[in-house]
Amino acid sequence: MFTGIVTDVGKVATIEKPGDTRFVIETAYEPTGIAMGASIACDGCCLTVVEKGTVNGTHWFAVDASKETLDCTTLGGWQVGQGINLERALKVGDELGGHIVSGHVDGVGEIVGIHDEGQSKRFRFRAPEALKKFIAPKGSVTLSGTSLTVNEVEGDIFGVNIIPHTQEVTTWGRAQVGDKINLEIDVLARYVARLTQED
Repeated sequence: MFTGIVTDVGKVATIEKPGDTRFVIETAYEPTGIAMGASIACDGCCLTVVEKGTVNGTHWFAVDASKETLDCTTLGGWQVGQGINLERALKVGDELGGHIVSGHVDGVGEIVGIHDEGQSKRFRFRAPEALKKFIAPKGSVTLSGTSLTVNEVEGDIFGVNIIPHTQEVTTWGRAQVGDKINLEIDVLARYVARLTQED
């Protein structure tokens, strides 16, 4: 379980394909504080640590991704050197600064517009058709691992404001129109939809 508050921007160091795809990710996280088998949200996708270490002062951990994960998220398009948003799993007693995030990506969206709005940037995204009903104005959504508040919704297009601080401490400061993003809908929206669904 996560909160959507990014705590490090890691870097894809290597991509290996011995069977499943193995990503080695450079990080500021101290490896001795990461348990083997721990969950880390990588651009919003919950992945399991299978190796870790430090080489020449650079900390790293490795995760494996199945074909299903590659097909259903942006991970299949990751490149060596790419920055990714990271978040360690929530501990009991931690501050819940964002919203409840599972790390189970529901679909892949696309950035369709970016423009300045004061010092912030207004991003517009296209949601997959099957997920648009779960996105509501003033509701929460997780985009590439970041908890954000929806401003407006027009069909399958929705907008969010991203403040300068968030741009600086996540990958959003270098995002571009056309980029694909991992999208996780609010778990509350999912259950409300299920409860109101006709049998």
